[in-house]
Amino acid sequence: MSTIVLLLVTGLGLGALYFLVASGLSLIWGLMRVLNFAQGAFFTVAGYAGFFAAEALPGTSPWLRWCAGVLAGMLTGGAFAILTEVLLIRPLYRRPVGQVLVTVGLALATLALVEGAFGSDPRQVTLPDWMSATTTIFGAAIPNTRFVVILAALLVLLGLLFFLQRTRYGLIVRAGVENRAMVSALGIDVQRAFTLVFAIGGTAAGLAGVLGAAYYGTIDPSRGTSMLISAFIVVVIGGLGSIGGSALAAVLVGLLQQFLNFYAAAGVGDFAVVLLLAVVLLVRPGGLIGRAPE
Repeated sequence: MSTIVLLLVTGLGLGALYFLVASGLSLIWGLMRVLNFAQGAFFTVAGYAGFFAAEALPGTSPWLRWCAGVLAGMLTGGAFAILTEVLLIRPLYRRPVGQVLVTVGLALATLALVEGAFGSDPRQVTLPDWMSATTTIFGAAIPNTRFVVILAALLVLLGLLFFLQRTRYGLIVRAGVENRAMVSALGIDVQRAFTLVFAIGGTAAGLAGVLGAAYYGTIDPSRGTSMLISAFIVVVIGGLGSIGGSALAAVLVGLLQQFLNFYAAAGVGDFAVVLLLAVVLLVRPGGLIGRAPE
C-alpha cells in the first residue's frame, strides 16, 4: 500500500511538472497557432535564474531565498518569452515553418550558451527544511516537494481557465483567434494580447523550471529539453489547444511512467507513453479533449 501511495503522489507531481510546461505550449498553440519549441529554453534559463537568485541571498531565511528564486524564475521566463515573441515570432506570424525553425534554433542556442556559461554538471539546489523533509501518508514517506508542485499546477490551471473565460484580455485573445481583422477593426490591440499570451506561457515554464529543480534536487542544462519532449506528448494526447486536456494527459503520462517504470522495468513507462501517443493519434487525432485538425 505504501509503495502505491508513493508512486501515485510522485506520478502526480511529475504530471504537474509536465502540465506547467505543456500549459504554455497548449495556450500559445491554441490561441496563436504557434508551435513554440523554445518552451524548454524558458524552463532552463528560468531554472538557473531562480538558482542564482537564491544563492545571492546568503544568511537569509531559507524560505525567503526560495521564494526569491521562484519570483526570479517566473520573471525571467516571462521576460524571455516576451522578447522571443516580439523579436522572433512577430515577424513570422504568416510563416509557420519559419516559426518552427527559429524556435528550434533558439532552443539549441540557449542550451549551448547555458552549458558554456555554467557547465553541464548538475548543481545541487538548497531548499527550506520542510521542503527537504517528507510527510508520511499510509506508511509512505513522500517528499514534500511533490505537494508543492501539485499545488502550484492546480493554481496555474485554475488561473488559466479564469483568464480565458472571465477576463477582458482572455476574451480578446479568443476573439482575435477567430477573427483577428474584425477585432482590430474595433480598435482593440490584438497584438498586445498575443504578447501577453506568450508572457503567460513563459512565466508558467519559468515556474516549472524552479519547481523542477526542487522536485529533482538538482538543476542542469539538458532537463529543459527532456521536459519539452514530454510536454509536447502531453499536449498532443490531451488535444492541441486544450488546457483541460493537457492537465488530464499530464496526469496520465506521469502516473503511467512511474508505475510501469517501477513494476515492469526502467524505460517501460516511457515506451508505454509513446505507445499511448500513437493510439490516441490513430483513434482520436484531436486528442482526448480537442478537435481533430482540419
